[in-house]
Amino acid sequence: MTLNQSWVESAQANACDFPIQNLPYGVFDDGTGARMGVAIGHFVLDVGRIDHGLDPVLFAEPAWNAVMAAGPEAWARLRARLTTLLSDRAHRAAVEPHLVPMSGVRLLMPFEVTEYTDFYAGRHHAFNVGTMFRGAENALPPNWLSIPIGYNGRASSVVVSGTPVTRPWGQVKGPDEALPRFAPSARFDLELEMGAIVGQPSRGMVSVAKADEMIFGYVLLNDWSARDIQAWEYQPLGPFQAKATATTISPWIVTKAALEPFRVPTPDRERPLLPYLREPGPMLYDIGLEVALAPDGKEETIISRTSYREMYYSAAQQLAHHTSSGCSMRVGDLLGSGTISGPDKEGRGSLLELGWGGKEPLTLKTGETRSFLQDGDRLTLRGVAQGNGYRIGFGDCTGQILPAIELPDWAME
Repeated sequence: MTLNQSWVESAQANACDFPIQNLPYGVFDDGTGARMGVAIGHFVLDVGRIDHGLDPVLFAEPAWNAVMAAGPEAWARLRARLTTLLSDRAHRAAVEPHLVPMSGVRLLMPFEVTEYTDFYAGRHHAFNVGTMFRGAENALPPNWLSIPIGYNGRASSVVVSGTPVTRPWGQVKGPDEALPRFAPSARFDLELEMGAIVGQPSRGMVSVAKADEMIFGYVLLNDWSARDIQAWEYQPLGPFQAKATATTISPWIVTKAALEPFRVPTPDRERPLLPYLREPGPMLYDIGLEVALAPDGKEETIISRTSYREMYYSAAQQLAHHTSSGCSMRVGDLLGSGTISGPDKEGRGSLLELGWGGKEPLTLKTGETRSFLQDGDRLTLRGVAQGNGYRIGFGDCTGQILPAIELPDWAME
């Protein structure tokens, strides 16, 4: 079977993250205002200015929420139309003037985040963290193999790739447990995750199959975490301020349709799931992931390589569970997968695991060591699904750590 190719030359190489098989959605500004765009090769297609086949009202605001709300049939029509426009040379003369070089644009938040929920659904990560604090025999909580554990986070904390992240202040445990202190986080960390974007609303409980239909697409996600703040605050209700600093997402929404060829099943179950969480088919994706850490102005080191297929619970299962209480989901809701770690040390998705709680610091290419993130460090998450003769990329998900702000006297007196 001949691989479909675009007439956009830079979209034809196997090393290109944005071939015609991808067509991810974003928002860009080339200096003339924010607009909706589609990545193709080294360009962004100004999608609002072409004959896209949908109601122009859907493209009036620089966010993909209106297109999401239009539903799966509209999603399919748009993707089919874009594929035709960018592969059939008969359309080149009409479309090419609306291609903007990606090197000259600023990428913005691709959608308006309505709500944000983060999960704890990677078995290797949960086992590693549990082992550190409770020992291997009691690493997983009793409920972990039966339920996708999560917490409701802050939609206002979600930022797009390239946004600096300021080291947070917070209450941390002092020498005397009854007397905490207020200080900048000294154990600031990354979390390698995928984010699933809900494209359709729900009222009442939905099945795993229906939940999968509701998902519009996926982004890379770094759920920055202040481990020392979390250690003091999390009992008895779980994470709060430790997770409220920032959550960084990649700028391109890779649609579920683009990921269909990469579906893989979740792992064999160690305990049977209740019927409402059982999957009708493969619900994960084989997406290779990596994390790079670069000290300020210096060479980067790849500190982790793993795959999204390592998750124990899929995004569809997480979404179905989210609705099980009757909780309504809305267009633009974002679900964080939870930290994605592999079975081996080089595949761990956080510095907490990679450095084993600070006991085994990492050595970077520069010769420096890291147990947790230092000011000036730049973190980059990357993801690629490798097809036969093409690849589906997500674009970089980056953030650089800025020093904690200087607090006013009234906060420290």
